[in-house]
Amino acid sequence: MTDKLKGRDSSLVVSSSSGGLFNGFFISKKNCTFDKASLVDGRARRVFDMVTRACEAEVYPYQLPLTGRSGPMVQAEGRQMLMLSSYDYLGLIGDPRIDDAAVDAIRKYGTGTGGVRLLTGTIDLHHQMEKELAVFKGMAHAVTFSSGYLANLAVVSALLAPQDRVLLDSLSHRSLVDACRLAGVTLRRFAHNDPASLRRELESCPPSGRTLIVADGVFSMDGDICRLPELIALKKEFGCYLMIDEAHASGVLGTTGRGTDEHYGVAATDVDIWTGSLAKAIPSNGGFVAVSQEIGIYLQHVAAPFIFSAALCPAAVAAVRATLEILKSEPERVKRLRENASFLRSGLRDLGYDTGNSQTPVIPVILGDEAKTTIFAGRLRDLGIVVTPVIFPAVAQGSARLRICVTAAHTRQHLESAL
Repeated sequence: MTDKLKGRDSSLVVSSSSGGLFNGFFISKKNCTFDKASLVDGRARRVFDMVTRACEAEVYPYQLPLTGRSGPMVQAEGRQMLMLSSYDYLGLIGDPRIDDAAVDAIRKYGTGTGGVRLLTGTIDLHHQMEKELAVFKGMAHAVTFSSGYLANLAVVSALLAPQDRVLLDSLSHRSLVDACRLAGVTLRRFAHNDPASLRRELESCPPSGRTLIVADGVFSMDGDICRLPELIALKKEFGCYLMIDEAHASGVLGTTGRGTDEHYGVAATDVDIWTGSLAKAIPSNGGFVAVSQEIGIYLQHVAAPFIFSAALCPAAVAAVRATLEILKSEPERVKRLRENASFLRSGLRDLGYDTGNSQTPVIPVILGDEAKTTIFAGRLRDLGIVVTPVIFPAVAQGSARLRICVTAAHTRQHLESAL
Protein backbone atom coordinates (compact mmCIF):
# COMPACT_ATOMS: atom_id res chain seq x y z
CA MET A 1 0.00 0.00 0.00
CA THR A 2 2.81 2.39 0.91
CA ASP A 3 4.56 1.62 -2.37
CA LYS A 4 1.43 2.48 -4.29
CA LEU A 5 1.30 5.85 -2.59
CA LYS A 6 4.99 6.53 -3.04
CA GLY A 7 5.18 5.50 -6.70
CA ARG A 8 8.21 7.14 -8.27
CA ASP A 9 7.01 7.15 -11.86
CA SER A 10 5.15 10.42 -12.38
CA SER A 11 3.81 9.31 -15.75
CA LEU A 12 0.10 8.56 -15.90
CA VAL A 13 -1.18 5.21 -17.10
CA VAL A 14 -4.93 4.81 -16.59
CA SER A 15 -6.92 1.81 -17.79
CA SER A 16 -10.43 2.26 -19.11
CA SER A 17 -11.81 0.81 -15.87
CA SER A 18 -9.88 3.00 -13.46
CA GLY A 19 -12.39 5.82 -13.68
CA GLY A 20 -14.63 3.80 -11.37
CA LEU A 21 -12.28 4.63 -8.52
CA PHE A 22 -13.51 8.18 -8.65
CA ASN A 23 -17.24 7.58 -8.78
CA GLY A 24 -18.82 9.59 -6.00
CA PHE A 25 -15.82 11.87 -5.56
CA PHE A 26 -15.89 14.18 -8.54
CA ILE A 27 -18.64 13.21 -11.01
CA SER A 28 -21.85 11.24 -10.98
CA LYS A 29 -21.52 9.56 -14.41
CA LYS A 30 -21.12 5.81 -14.10
CA ASN A 31 -18.38 3.81 -15.82
CA CYS A 32 -16.46 7.00 -16.50
CA THR A 33 -13.07 6.97 -18.17
CA PHE A 34 -10.34 9.57 -18.25
CA ASP A 35 -8.45 10.70 -21.29
CA LYS A 36 -4.81 11.14 -20.35
CA ALA A 37 -4.32 13.31 -23.43
CA SER A 38 -6.45 15.97 -21.76
CA LEU A 39 -3.89 16.31 -18.97
CA VAL A 40 -1.57 18.63 -20.78
CA ASP A 41 1.32 19.15 -18.39
CA GLY A 42 3.42 17.32 -15.86
CA ARG A 43 1.77 18.95 -12.88
CA ALA A 44 -1.68 17.76 -13.94
CA ARG A 45 -0.36 14.25 -14.52
CA ARG A 46 1.30 14.16 -11.10
CA VAL A 47 -1.87 15.28 -9.35
CA PHE A 48 -4.01 12.74 -11.17
CA ASP A 49 -1.46 10.01 -10.51
CA MET A 50 -1.44 10.81 -6.79
CA VAL A 51 -5.24 10.71 -6.56
CA THR A 52 -5.37 7.49 -8.58
CA ARG A 53 -2.89 5.74 -6.29
CA ALA A 54 -4.73 6.90 -3.16
CA CYS A 55 -8.04 5.59 -4.50
CA GLU A 56 -6.48 2.27 -5.53
CA ALA A 57 -5.06 1.90 -2.02
CA GLU A 58 -8.48 2.82 -0.61
CA VAL A 59 -7.03 5.67 1.44
CA TYR A 60 -8.32 8.67 -0.53
CA PRO A 61 -9.05 11.02 2.38
CA TYR A 62 -10.86 14.02 0.92
CA GLN A 63 -14.38 15.07 -0.04
CA LEU A 64 -16.11 12.71 2.39
CA PRO A 65 -19.84 13.36 1.77
CA LEU A 66 -21.84 13.84 4.97
CA THR A 67 -25.48 12.81 4.90
CA GLY A 68 -26.53 15.21 7.64
CA ARG A 69 -25.33 18.31 9.44
CA SER A 70 -21.82 18.67 10.74
CA GLY A 71 -21.12 18.40 14.45
CA PRO A 72 -18.96 16.44 16.89
CA MET A 73 -20.58 13.29 15.49
CA VAL A 74 -21.50 13.08 11.81
CA GLN A 75 -23.29 10.63 9.55
CA ALA A 76 -21.15 9.37 6.66
CA GLU A 77 -20.58 6.08 4.88
CA GLY A 78 -23.76 4.77 6.49
CA ARG A 79 -22.45 5.13 10.05
CA GLN A 80 -21.83 7.60 12.85
CA MET A 81 -18.29 9.00 12.87
CA LEU A 82 -16.38 11.26 15.25
CA MET A 83 -15.54 14.54 13.49
CA LEU A 84 -12.15 16.00 14.38
CA SER A 85 -11.62 18.21 11.34
CA SER A 86 -14.46 20.73 11.49
CA TYR A 87 -14.04 24.51 11.68
CA ASP A 88 -17.25 24.71 13.71
CA TYR A 89 -15.17 25.89 16.65
CA LEU A 90 -18.05 27.03 18.86
CA GLY A 91 -20.27 24.05 18.05
CA LEU A 92 -23.01 26.29 16.66
CA ILE A 93 -23.89 24.48 13.43
CA GLY A 94 -27.51 23.43 13.87
CA ASP A 95 -28.18 25.77 16.80
CA PRO A 96 -31.95 26.37 16.55
CA ARG A 97 -31.58 30.11 17.17
CA ILE A 98 -29.31 30.43 14.15
CA ASP A 99 -31.40 28.10 12.01
CA ASP A 100 -34.59 29.99 12.87
CA ALA A 101 -32.98 33.33 12.03
CA ALA A 102 -31.87 31.98 8.65
CA VAL A 103 -35.31 30.54 7.86
CA ASP A 104 -37.03 33.78 8.87
CA ALA A 105 -34.70 35.73 6.57
CA ILE A 106 -35.55 33.46 3.63
CA ARG A 107 -39.25 33.91 4.28
CA LYS A 108 -38.89 37.69 4.32
CA TYR A 109 -36.20 38.30 1.68
CA GLY A 110 -36.04 35.09 -0.37
CA THR A 111 -32.99 32.95 -1.08
CA GLY A 112 -30.96 35.64 -2.88
CA THR A 113 -30.81 39.38 -3.37
CA GLY A 114 -30.73 39.62 -7.16
CA GLY A 115 -27.56 41.62 -7.54
CA VAL A 116 -24.10 42.62 -6.42
CA ARG A 117 -23.76 44.78 -3.34
CA LEU A 118 -22.83 47.99 -5.14
CA LEU A 119 -25.92 47.88 -7.37
CA THR A 120 -29.17 46.19 -6.34
CA GLY A 121 -27.97 43.37 -4.07
CA THR A 122 -27.85 45.15 -0.72
CA ILE A 123 -30.61 44.60 1.84
CA ASP A 124 -30.95 46.24 5.23
CA LEU A 125 -29.65 43.07 6.91
CA HIS A 126 -26.27 43.60 5.21
CA HIS A 127 -25.87 47.03 6.79
CA GLN A 128 -27.00 45.79 10.20
CA MET A 129 -24.60 42.84 10.06
CA GLU A 130 -21.65 45.02 9.03
CA LYS A 131 -22.30 47.47 11.86
CA GLU A 132 -22.36 44.58 14.32
CA LEU A 133 -19.17 43.07 12.89
CA ALA A 134 -17.43 46.44 13.22
CA VAL A 135 -18.43 46.63 16.88
CA PHE A 136 -17.34 43.01 17.41
CA LYS A 137 -13.87 43.80 16.04
CA GLY A 138 -13.62 47.23 17.68
CA MET A 139 -13.29 49.10 14.39
CA ALA A 140 -15.27 51.89 12.74
CA HIS A 141 -16.41 50.02 9.64
CA ALA A 142 -16.82 46.51 8.26
CA VAL A 143 -17.32 45.25 4.71
CA THR A 144 -18.38 41.69 3.87
CA PHE A 145 -17.48 39.49 0.91
CA SER A 146 -18.45 36.11 -0.52
CA SER A 147 -15.59 34.35 1.30
CA GLY A 148 -12.64 35.03 3.56
CA TYR A 149 -10.35 34.25 0.63
CA LEU A 150 -11.97 37.05 -1.38
CA ALA A 151 -11.76 39.43 1.56
CA ASN A 152 -7.98 39.07 1.54
CA LEU A 153 -7.82 39.48 -2.23
CA ALA A 154 -10.01 42.57 -1.99
CA VAL A 155 -7.83 44.36 0.53
CA VAL A 156 -4.44 43.85 -1.08
CA SER A 157 -5.58 44.34 -4.68
CA ALA A 158 -7.59 47.49 -3.89
CA LEU A 159 -5.28 49.23 -1.44
CA LEU A 160 -1.81 48.53 -2.82
CA ALA A 161 -0.05 49.46 -6.06
CA PRO A 162 2.92 47.87 -7.86
CA GLN A 163 5.38 50.23 -6.13
CA ASP A 164 4.22 48.96 -2.72
CA ARG A 165 5.33 45.83 -0.88
CA VAL A 166 3.93 43.20 1.45
CA LEU A 167 6.00 41.61 4.20
CA LEU A 168 4.24 38.31 4.83
CA ASP A 169 4.75 35.74 7.57
CA SER A 170 6.08 32.65 5.83
CA LEU A 171 3.20 30.46 7.10
CA SER A 172 0.35 32.83 6.29
CA HIS A 173 -2.64 31.65 4.29
CA ARG A 174 -2.41 30.98 0.54
CA SER A 175 -5.05 33.64 -0.17
CA LEU A 176 -2.59 36.31 0.94
CA VAL A 177 0.04 35.08 -1.51
CA ASP A 178 -2.53 35.08 -4.31
CA ALA A 179 -3.63 38.58 -3.30
CA CYS A 180 -0.09 39.89 -3.73
CA ARG A 181 0.22 38.26 -7.14
CA LEU A 182 -3.08 39.80 -8.22
CA ALA A 183 -2.02 43.24 -7.05
CA GLY A 184 1.41 42.97 -8.66
CA VAL A 185 3.13 44.11 -5.48
CA THR A 186 6.51 43.00 -4.23
CA LEU A 187 6.12 40.07 -1.84
CA ARG A 188 8.78 39.41 0.75
CA ARG A 189 8.48 36.76 3.43
CA PHE A 190 9.84 36.91 6.95
CA ALA A 191 10.55 33.85 9.09
CA HIS A 192 7.52 32.46 10.83
CA ASN A 193 6.56 34.35 13.98
CA ASP A 194 10.02 35.93 14.11
CA PRO A 195 9.98 39.69 14.83
CA ALA A 196 13.77 39.85 14.38
CA SER A 197 13.42 38.53 10.84
CA LEU A 198 10.65 41.04 10.17
CA ARG A 199 12.85 43.84 11.47
CA ARG A 200 15.60 42.90 9.03
CA GLU A 201 13.12 43.00 6.16
CA LEU A 202 11.82 46.38 7.27
CA GLU A 203 15.33 47.79 7.53
CA SER A 204 16.05 46.74 3.95
CA CYS A 205 12.88 48.26 2.46
CA PRO A 206 13.44 51.15 0.03
CA PRO A 207 12.01 54.55 1.01
CA SER A 208 9.62 54.64 -1.95
CA GLY A 209 6.23 52.98 -1.80
CA ARG A 210 4.22 51.74 1.16
CA THR A 211 4.85 48.66 3.29
CA LEU A 212 2.12 46.38 4.62
CA ILE A 213 2.94 43.75 7.25
CA VAL A 214 0.61 40.75 7.04
CA ALA A 215 0.17 37.76 9.34
CA ASP A 216 -2.50 35.35 10.53
CA GLY A 217 -3.92 35.74 14.02
CA VAL A 218 -3.99 31.95 14.35
CA PHE A 219 -1.97 30.04 11.77
CA SER A 220 -4.25 27.57 10.07
CA MET A 221 -1.87 24.62 9.71
CA ASP A 222 0.09 24.98 12.96
CA GLY A 223 -2.35 26.43 15.48
CA ASP A 224 0.08 28.94 16.96
CA ILE A 225 -0.70 32.62 17.52
CA CYS A 226 1.06 35.57 15.92
CA ARG A 227 3.16 37.80 18.18
CA LEU A 228 0.83 40.73 17.72
CA PRO A 229 2.25 43.20 20.28
CA GLU A 230 5.67 42.99 18.62
CA LEU A 231 4.15 43.39 15.15
CA ILE A 232 2.35 46.51 16.33
CA ALA A 233 5.55 47.91 17.81
CA LEU A 234 7.45 47.37 14.55
CA LYS A 235 4.61 48.86 12.52
CA LYS A 236 4.75 52.04 14.61
CA GLU A 237 8.54 52.21 14.62
CA PHE A 238 8.84 51.95 10.84
CA GLY A 239 5.70 53.90 9.92
CA CYS A 240 4.09 51.11 7.91
CA TYR A 241 0.72 49.34 7.98
CA LEU A 242 -0.46 46.12 9.59
CA MET A 243 -3.06 43.55 8.47
CA ILE A 244 -4.12 40.48 10.47
CA ASP A 245 -6.19 37.59 9.10
CA GLU A 246 -8.52 36.43 11.88
CA ALA A 247 -10.08 33.46 10.05
CA HIS A 248 -9.12 31.00 12.81
CA ALA A 249 -8.99 33.56 15.65
CA SER A 250 -12.45 35.17 15.59
CA GLY A 251 -14.67 33.36 18.04
CA VAL A 252 -11.63 31.47 19.32
CA LEU A 253 -9.17 33.82 21.02
CA GLY A 254 -9.89 36.16 23.91
CA THR A 255 -12.29 35.72 26.80
CA THR A 256 -15.28 36.66 24.63
CA GLY A 257 -13.94 35.40 21.30
CA ARG A 258 -13.17 38.80 19.79
CA GLY A 259 -9.84 37.58 18.51
CA THR A 260 -6.11 38.19 18.68
CA ASP A 261 -6.36 41.75 20.02
CA GLU A 262 -8.48 40.59 22.96
CA HIS A 263 -6.10 37.68 23.57
CA TYR A 264 -3.20 40.09 24.04
CA GLY A 265 -5.16 43.00 25.52
CA VAL A 266 -4.13 45.46 22.80
CA ALA A 267 -6.29 48.06 21.07
CA ALA A 268 -7.98 46.77 17.93
CA THR A 269 -7.26 50.09 16.22
CA ASP A 270 -3.52 49.47 16.52
CA VAL A 271 -4.08 47.13 13.56
CA ASP A 272 -5.04 48.92 10.35
CA ILE A 273 -6.87 46.04 8.68
CA TRP A 274 -8.57 42.98 10.15
CA THR A 275 -9.90 40.29 7.85
CA GLY A 276 -11.74 37.14 8.76
CA SER A 277 -14.12 34.33 7.92
CA LEU A 278 -17.85 34.03 8.49
CA ALA A 279 -17.73 30.26 7.94
CA LYS A 280 -15.72 28.92 10.87
CA ALA A 281 -16.58 29.89 14.46
CA ILE A 282 -19.46 31.78 12.87
CA PRO A 283 -21.38 28.98 11.07
CA SER A 284 -22.40 30.83 7.93
CA ASN A 285 -20.68 31.85 4.69
CA GLY A 286 -18.55 34.76 3.63
CA GLY A 287 -15.67 36.88 4.85
CA PHE A 288 -15.22 40.32 6.34
CA VAL A 289 -12.85 43.24 6.53
CA ALA A 290 -12.88 45.51 9.61
CA VAL A 291 -11.17 48.86 9.03
CA SER A 292 -11.51 52.63 9.37
CA GLN A 293 -14.55 54.26 7.81
CA GLU A 294 -12.46 55.76 5.01
CA ILE A 295 -10.93 52.44 4.00
CA GLY A 296 -14.29 50.71 4.27
CA ILE A 297 -16.05 53.13 1.93
CA TYR A 298 -13.12 52.96 -0.47
CA LEU A 299 -13.28 49.15 -0.61
CA GLN A 300 -17.01 49.27 -1.35
CA HIS A 301 -16.32 51.31 -4.47
CA VAL A 302 -12.99 49.88 -5.67
CA ALA A 303 -12.56 46.27 -4.48
CA ALA A 304 -13.43 43.92 -7.35
CA PRO A 305 -14.70 41.07 -5.13
CA PHE A 306 -17.27 43.48 -3.65
CA ILE A 307 -18.31 44.99 -6.97
CA PHE A 308 -18.38 41.87 -9.13
CA SER A 309 -19.47 39.07 -6.75
CA ALA A 310 -23.02 38.29 -5.69
CA ALA A 311 -24.11 39.60 -2.32
CA LEU A 312 -24.24 37.27 0.66
CA CYS A 313 -27.66 35.61 0.71
CA PRO A 314 -30.18 36.69 3.37
CA ALA A 315 -29.97 33.39 5.26
CA ALA A 316 -26.19 33.68 5.61
CA VAL A 317 -26.45 37.27 6.83
CA ALA A 318 -29.09 36.39 9.40
CA ALA A 319 -26.95 33.48 10.63
CA VAL A 320 -24.00 35.82 11.20
CA ARG A 321 -26.14 38.24 13.21
CA ALA A 322 -27.62 35.47 15.35
CA THR A 323 -24.16 34.07 16.06
CA LEU A 324 -22.83 37.44 17.20
CA GLU A 325 -25.73 37.66 19.66
CA ILE A 326 -24.94 34.20 21.01
CA LEU A 327 -21.28 35.11 21.42
CA LYS A 328 -22.24 38.10 23.54
CA SER A 329 -24.53 36.09 25.80
CA GLU A 330 -22.57 32.82 26.01
CA PRO A 331 -18.83 33.50 26.42
CA GLU A 332 -18.58 30.16 28.20
CA ARG A 333 -18.49 28.53 24.77
CA VAL A 334 -15.07 30.08 24.18
CA LYS A 335 -13.88 28.85 27.56
CA ARG A 336 -15.10 25.32 26.85
CA LEU A 337 -13.38 25.37 23.46
CA ARG A 338 -10.11 26.36 25.08
CA GLU A 339 -10.43 23.60 27.70
CA ASN A 340 -11.21 20.95 25.08
CA ALA A 341 -8.23 21.98 22.97
CA SER A 342 -5.90 21.91 25.96
CA PHE A 343 -7.12 18.45 27.01
CA LEU A 344 -6.65 16.86 23.59
CA ARG A 345 -3.35 18.60 22.90
CA SER A 346 -1.91 17.45 26.24
CA GLY A 347 -3.18 13.93 25.65
CA LEU A 348 -1.57 13.72 22.22
CA ARG A 349 1.74 15.00 23.56
CA ASP A 350 1.62 12.48 26.41
CA LEU A 351 1.23 9.75 23.78
CA GLY A 352 4.40 10.98 22.08
CA TYR A 353 2.92 12.84 19.12
CA ASP A 354 4.48 16.02 17.78
CA THR A 355 1.87 18.79 17.93
CA GLY A 356 4.29 21.59 17.09
CA ASN A 357 3.68 24.93 18.78
CA SER A 358 -0.10 24.72 18.78
CA GLN A 359 -1.83 26.99 21.30
CA THR A 360 -5.35 26.79 19.91
CA PRO A 361 -8.07 24.35 18.74
CA VAL A 362 -6.02 23.81 15.56
CA ILE A 363 -3.77 20.91 16.57
CA PRO A 364 -1.35 19.38 14.05
CA VAL A 365 -0.06 15.85 14.49
CA ILE A 366 3.15 16.14 12.50
CA LEU A 367 4.22 12.83 10.96
CA GLY A 368 6.51 14.09 8.17
CA ASP A 369 6.05 11.38 5.54
CA GLU A 370 3.13 11.96 3.16
CA ALA A 371 2.33 8.30 2.57
CA LYS A 372 2.40 7.53 6.28
CA THR A 373 0.16 10.50 6.98
CA THR A 374 -2.39 9.53 4.34
CA ILE A 375 -2.48 5.90 5.50
CA PHE A 376 -2.81 7.02 9.13
CA ALA A 377 -5.83 9.17 8.20
CA GLY A 378 -7.34 6.22 6.34
CA ARG A 379 -6.88 3.94 9.33
CA LEU A 380 -8.57 6.48 11.61
CA ARG A 381 -11.43 6.69 9.13
CA ASP A 382 -11.77 2.90 9.29
CA LEU A 383 -12.10 3.32 13.06
CA GLY A 384 -14.81 5.94 12.61
CA ILE A 385 -12.73 9.09 13.19
CA VAL A 386 -12.60 11.84 10.58
CA VAL A 387 -9.21 13.59 10.55
CA THR A 388 -7.83 15.42 7.53
CA PRO A 389 -4.27 14.77 6.27
CA VAL A 390 -2.42 17.84 5.05
CA ILE A 391 0.48 17.40 2.64
CA PHE A 392 2.62 19.47 0.27
CA PRO A 393 1.99 22.10 -1.06
CA ALA A 394 -0.38 23.06 1.78
CA VAL A 395 2.58 22.52 4.13
CA ALA A 396 6.30 22.26 3.50
CA GLN A 397 7.72 19.00 2.18
CA GLY A 398 8.68 16.73 5.03
CA SER A 399 6.11 18.21 7.42
CA ALA A 400 2.97 16.31 6.41
CA ARG A 401 0.47 16.17 9.22
CA LEU A 402 -2.97 15.32 10.43
CA ARG A 403 -4.77 18.56 11.22
CA ILE A 404 -7.16 18.18 14.13
CA CYS A 405 -9.75 20.84 14.88
CA VAL A 406 -11.43 20.71 18.28
CA THR A 407 -14.82 22.33 18.95
CA ALA A 408 -16.75 23.45 22.00
CA ALA A 409 -19.33 20.76 21.22
CA HIS A 410 -16.93 17.88 21.80
CA THR A 411 -17.50 16.10 25.08
CA ARG A 412 -14.74 14.71 27.24
CA GLN A 413 -15.90 11.25 26.17
CA HIS A 414 -15.43 12.18 22.49
CA LEU A 415 -11.88 13.34 23.12
CA GLU A 416 -10.94 10.41 25.35
CA SER A 417 -12.18 7.96 22.73
CA ALA A 418 -10.07 9.71 20.09
CA LEU A 419 -6.96 9.41 22.25
